[in-house]
Amino acid sequence: MREPTGPIRILLVDDRALLRMSVAELLQGQDGLEVVGEAENGLEGVEKARALKPDVVIMDIEMPVMDGVEATRLIREQVPNAKVVILTVSESDDHLFEAIRFGAQGYLLKNLRPAELYSMVRAVMHDESPLSPAIAKRLLGQIRDASAPPVIPASAPQTPALTRRELEVLQLVADGLSNKEIGAGLFITEGTVKNHIHNALEKLQLENRTQAAAYIVRQGLGRSAETG
Repeated sequence: MREPTGPIRILLVDDRALLRMSVAELLQGQDGLEVVGEAENGLEGVEKARALKPDVVIMDIEMPVMDGVEATRLIREQVPNAKVVILTVSESDDHLFEAIRFGAQGYLLKNLRPAELYSMVRAVMHDESPLSPAIAKRLLGQIRDASAPPVIPASAPQTPALTRRELEVLQLVADGLSNKEIGAGLFITEGTVKNHIHNALEKLQLENRTQAAAYIVRQGLGRSAETG
């Protein structure tokens, strides 16, 4: 994880100028947050991400020229340190799995409160994967459906050599717990939790917590599977 040395630098990508302006004003008023650029479509978002090297990209999905899914894929390839958070209008968005598969770190609904937006921007810089509750419910529901498209890359190993503690931590991630909550429950520090998650993601060849949670559910490794 790369800790920012100054304010968290944010790029806004949305084709609605009024919405960009509103979100920018909200974020600029917060200590430690700085909007460094705006883009009105996915292609411009990719170009500005390359030029500005933001810490966080807040990305719309439905845009002209290039949509947010393809823009997410290109930004994650070309600016790997940038965290992409999708901001969408509906939990029924058909692009949910695609965006996560291409490396989106979070997926939020546009009806969230300002305080939630600030918190989630900061959380993503600590390798959290913010999901609006409605999005999380739909994601986990579809992961449990065998007909749902895979969220994890096809190349991910099916029987990775996870340690008992790494598996235990990922099970708690799949339950929706934060690093702080996991640490408190297991009586370990947040830093140790982060190390376990980092090591597990490398072994699983996954990019973020959301993909890891999906893996746990799809492989039947969740705590409910053990006790059910």
